Formats: sequence, structure tokens, C-alpha cells
Amino acid sequence: MAVETGRVSRKDFLKTSSIGLAGAFLSPNIDQSAPNTSVNKQREAAAKSVADTTQVLKNVRLETGFIYENEQIVATQTDLFTIRIENGKIKSISPNDKNQVGTDASGWLMLPSFKDMHIHLDKTFYGDKWQAIGPRSNGVKGMIELEQKILPELLKNSTYKAEKLMELLQSYGTNFARSHVNIEPTSKLQSLDNLQKALENKKQSFGAEIVAFPQHGIFYTDSASYLKEAAQLDIDFIGGLDPYSIDGSIEKPVDYMVQLALDYGKGIDIHLHESGKTGVQTIEYLIDKAIENPALRHKTYISHAFALANMDRAQQETIAEKLASAGIGIASSVPFGNTVMPIPTLLKYGVEVLLGTDSVIDHWNTFGSGSVLQKANVAAQLYGASTEFALSRMLRLPTAGILPLDDQGVQQWPKEGDLASFALVDASCSAEAVSRISQVKSLYYEGHQVFI
Repeated sequence: MAVETGRVSRKDFLKTSSIGLAGAFLSPNIDQSAPNTSVNKQREAAAKSVADTTQVLKNVRLETGFIYENEQIVATQTDLFTIRIENGKIKSISPNDKNQVGTDASGWLMLPSFKDMHIHLDKTFYGDKWQAIGPRSNGVKGMIELEQKILPELLKNSTYKAEKLMELLQSYGTNFARSHVNIEPTSKLQSLDNLQKALENKKQSFGAEIVAFPQHGIFYTDSASYLKEAAQLDIDFIGGLDPYSIDGSIEKPVDYMVQLALDYGKGIDIHLHESGKTGVQTIEYLIDKAIENPALRHKTYISHAFALANMDRAQQETIAEKLASAGIGIASSVPFGNTVMPIPTLLKYGVEVLLGTDSVIDHWNTFGSGSVLQKANVAAQLYGASTEFALSRMLRLPTAGILPLDDQGVQQWPKEGDLASFALVDASCSAEAVSRISQVKSLYYEGHQVFI
């Protein structure tokens, strides 16, 4: 495999670097605007978590089962526990001992930490001066023209802004993201380089997957060679963008993505905004490709997939079954208005559904909050999940599938040996956390307390 000389892979850096946390919380020009964020406390917590290989948390609230009345779930049973953490993992879960020496979790609810599985960490206004979106025209192609003009300026401090955006996500309980990163002739591989520097600086507190994303089209602009170069580097997925409306063909760009993924052992995550016939045809073509190439099963995702929202119920059921059979997942930002995605139908057939905030305060979107728990709340409202049980199931969206209780109310998380990555939330149970978008009080990443 040919890799560009002089480039150090992100994973190799994380394995060998002795920099520690020096850069993780010491960015210049600290922005105090992030809600629930205290940078000094983050620094202190990070330093303490590195110094201590063993930590004890007492008065931790865990869900233990459902409460029934007349065979209907009406509430969630919880109890307090003492949690011991060693070397980044949960060593033991024992009955609560109020006299135990350790950190008092104050009865806050312990939930799996959240994952933002569709975001653009590499291009944001967050951490810089406020800007609302400006006038736009000509759809995605018009936005490509805009990006070609503004990217050189955005790239000047994109590492710093990516770090600030990660801190914002942490304040909402997220410590992992799948980030799409621009690969195109304007920024070439600079956006990738800048994001990797940010991830290196945050390696003790934040994890990520990277999608090499040809935001300006693979062939609409001459991005193919840059995408191939990126595929040979330390990225996880090959991305794509609306193949028919941008590149004028479904087959040519999708075949190129598939071949790169197969050649370099990557997954696929394609942006598909096309909502009509060509959107459906692209989904079906990807299904065929995943079936033809078993290496792509459970490594192929369609982001947005708005065409699903415009199908009738029977079509949605049919294509959901096909997606599940092909091992293709959907990454959604839970749009509403005229585009309500059939997420319950997808889940019914076993399609992996991931949740993302997408654009957070950038030239695409003014309103991104950075909270995937808020997205779960929106989903609950859209799909009528208002009962204790239904609300609790919605937690699977921000946690990428992990639930404290299974559908029968049997505790399945946390278990001894699990990574100590979790949020402490001011809520009595999962259902309340989703319904009220409850405040995150503390966040742990592989045993490191990274937000308080």
C-alpha cells in the first residue's frame, strides 16, 4: 500500500505519543460560550484521571428493571451502586457503600456515553465569531461554489475550532464521533490533516472515526485522486455525495467508492440527499453492491437517505428489509417538517440506525446544538414515543444501540469489564433523560473524567 511519505497515521500517533494531555485542554483564546462547560474543571479532571489508575464512584444510580401495573410498564426501577474503575474499564459493580472513600456521584443516573455518528468536525464556525447562514441558491452545487470561496479562510484555525466543538459535544455527554472531513481540490488533504491534529490533542478524552468526504463531488470537481490518496491514510470510511445530481451518474461514482473501500479495507458512508427516483435507485444500487461484496456488509452506511421519507409505507417496509439483509445502516440527523424519516420501520426490520447532529453552527446550518440527546427527544416527539417503555427505547439512538435494560427489563449495561465510558445525568431514568433532555453532570471516556 502506497502511503504518502512523511505522514504519521493518527492511530500510530495515539499508540506512540508521549505528549499526554498537554494539548487537550490548553488551546489558546478559550471560548467561554459553550453551555455547561468549565475548561479549568476539565483540565483538573483530566489531570486527575491520568494520575489515578483506580477510581471509585459511590451513589451511582443504575437502572435495574421495569415496574409493571396490570402487565403494563409504568416506571423504571433504579438503585444506587458503587462502581470501581481500573485502567479504563469497569472493575466492579457492587451495592452502594456510602462510607466508601471515592467520588460522590450524588445519585445521578449513569448512562452509556453518547456517540455523534454524523458530524463535520472539520468545518464549523463554533469557537469563532458568530455567523448565521447567508443567502444561498442552486442547492448543493451552490454550496460547493460557496465552500470553494470560504474554505481557505476556514482552514486557518480549523484545528482549534474542531477542539472547541469536541468540548461542546462533551458538555452534552458525547465522547465519540464519526466525522466527515472534506477531501476536494480546494482544501486537498489539509482539512484532514488539521482534524487529525485536533484528535491527537484530544486523544485522552474523545474518540472518532473519519470519513473521507468528497464534498464537491468525486468527478464534478477533480476529487478522485485526492480521495484515493486519503484512502491510503488513516481514515475509516470512504464517503460520497449525491452521485446522480452532482456527478451525473449513479454507477460511476458509487463504483469508484466501492473499489476504494475494497482496495484499502475501508467502510462506506455516503451523503444521499436526493429524495426522488434517483435517490431510491442509488439506495438499491448500494444494496446490490453490498450483497455482491460481503466485505462491505455492516461497514456500509447511507447518511440522510431522504428518499426513504417519500416512499409509501409498503415501499418503506420492503426497502427496510433489503437494507437489513444487505447489512447497510442509516445515519440520520432526524429531520422534520416535510421530511420525516421512517426510523421506527427501519428499526423494526433490524436496520442499524445511527444518530448525528450533522452541521453545528456552520455555513450549512445555524441551529445545530451539538446534543444528540436533543435529537433523541425530537425523534420521540415525531414518532409518538411518550410512554415509559417507548421513551427508554429511544435512548438507543444517541448511544448507537446500547441500552441499560433490554426489552424485558433485564439489566444489560453496565457490566464488569466494559470500557468506563459513560455520562452521569441529572435524571431518574432513561425515559426522563430523553423526555426532558436532562443535564449532563459528568462525562467519562475510558476511565478519564473529561467533563464536570
